[in-house]
Amino acid sequence: MRLGRRGNLPLLAAFLLTAALACTSLMVGVSDLSLAALAAGDDRAWLVLWESRVPRMLALVLSGASMAIAGLLMQIVIRNRFVEPSTVGTVEAAGMGLLVMTLLAPGAPVIVKMAVGAVFAMAGTGLFLLILRRVPLRDQMMVPLIGIILTGVLQAVTTFFAYRADLMQTVLAWTQGDLSGVLRGRYELLWLGAAVAGLAWITADRFTLAGLGRDMAASLGLAHGRVVGLGLAIVSLVTAVVVVTVGIIPFLGLIVPNLVSLALGDNMRRAVPWVAVSGAGLVLGCDILGRTLRAPYEIPVGTILGVIGSLVFLILLLRRRADAA
Repeated sequence: MRLGRRGNLPLLAAFLLTAALACTSLMVGVSDLSLAALAAGDDRAWLVLWESRVPRMLALVLSGASMAIAGLLMQIVIRNRFVEPSTVGTVEAAGMGLLVMTLLAPGAPVIVKMAVGAVFAMAGTGLFLLILRRVPLRDQMMVPLIGIILTGVLQAVTTFFAYRADLMQTVLAWTQGDLSGVLRGRYELLWLGAAVAGLAWITADRFTLAGLGRDMAASLGLAHGRVVGLGLAIVSLVTAVVVVTVGIIPFLGLIVPNLVSLALGDNMRRAVPWVAVSGAGLVLGCDILGRTLRAPYEIPVGTILGVIGSLVFLILLLRRRADAA
């Protein structure tokens, strides 16, 4: 499929807009950095660019794209448009796993902490699904409500043990989605998350069929349980990688897939490129906004996205109520 076709022109435009935001992100920050200084061969300017700005920009793009895809995948697997990793306990469970590793093995390699976080994230998602099976659901809005309650419980448990161990500052670093400390050598794990998220695109047709329900998927010859398990494993790995590297980015996996689905429908293979580009662009835009609103101080991207995401979430809820009426 060639990009020159009319149907791909909007996607190309979105990609170019995201690329423009990425280039803008390279020029925004406390340290003065200009094209003139780079062209003149200023060693300090090139050091800031390669050691700080480029890693931060790549971290924004990779985390935004992968978390947006993870949100889309979770919505299709659970068959509810109002769930995502930060509203069903997946993110909080991953944070709990990181806290456990900090308490028991603080010197463990980052990849080990990520693996433990992924296991906890999968366990938290599994607990959410177990609760859904035992609670009679008369309204689809009960699903995100249960997820929010579970999220609050997991947050409370994590906060309690972090407070007792004097690790509240560490936990806050995970919950803010702050990329100010991202440097070269401290973001590369996100490439693994992006690769895992890419697996969701490769197997998109299977997940689309799984989203039709267990009976329909079985009638089409699909092993529904295995596909759902694969989907939850992808979501858990992506969540753990992002949390351990840049922290929690709330609502991203909720608002981006919903807005894309309103325009493109529920075909996952068609939606994934749009979700990835839109997620990356949204995170880049929020980060640029956070770095310019109170310059030279910085507002964490998680805070900016939390405000925007909560507003969009409310709009989606009200829209659903209006459509139901």
